[in-house]
Amino acid sequence: MKIRVGYELVFECPQPTPMLLMLSIHYTRVSDILIPDHLKLSPSIPVDMYRDFFGNWCTRIVAPTGITRITADGLVNDSGQPDRISPQARQTPVDDLPHDSLIFLLGSRYCETDRLSPIAWELFKNAPTGWGRVKAICDFVHNHLTFGYGFARNTKTAWEAYQERTGVCRDFAHLAVALCRCMNIPARYCAGYLGDIGVPRSDAPMDFSGWFEAYLDGKWHTFDARHNVPRIGRIVIGRGRDAADVALSTSFGENKLTTFKVWTDEVSH
Repeated sequence: MKIRVGYELVFECPQPTPMLLMLSIHYTRVSDILIPDHLKLSPSIPVDMYRDFFGNWCTRIVAPTGITRITADGLVNDSGQPDRISPQARQTPVDDLPHDSLIFLLGSRYCETDRLSPIAWELFKNAPTGWGRVKAICDFVHNHLTFGYGFARNTKTAWEAYQERTGVCRDFAHLAVALCRCMNIPARYCAGYLGDIGVPRSDAPMDFSGWFEAYLDGKWHTFDARHNVPRIGRIVIGRGRDAADVALSTSFGENKLTTFKVWTDEVSH
């Protein structure tokens, strides 16, 4: 299948404001891109790009005084298959994990493994290791938290989500990531596009989505504690320790986001 993806962001700045944007499709999907999601800016201003420590494409700009419109509209080829299920995937002992996965065992800005570790071991010590344990964690988070856009807070951590029992997709992902790490399973946060493909269409405005990946049996596997069912059409933009590493926009100065639109739609021939 083909999926049209894109966004429109409009910022209003009282003075020239440096910005760091992470809005480009991840390099691991480059062979699937049919129409590139080139970032377009109005007014036209210089752009500088680089790849960060986690392999994400980052864009640097200095938004001028006034209105800056940032848009992209791309087309991506997708298998049309739901997330792969691998019930036999085994948990890798910590001493056999590859070096680059170890950072995803550690606590991070939004994932307080120190506070959640006793809870995790009490909840999941008897769960089967490997895939079964990650699935048990997803089931718990899915049932423990109530989803609602009104519960969004950009400072909310995994511990706070656990205590408050509410959140948006990133809170579901943060809590599941933290609990996996507590159980010695490397887990990383993912942000990207996930449209209503293969499921009833939601009345809520389209947004970017957050999910996570766990390292089992030598590879990374996709999990989604919010939906807790395999989904079709995930397109990754960024991966990192948590949402702090994959912020879609970071501004170094005062600004106001006046327009925010995202689209992720299956395209017929």
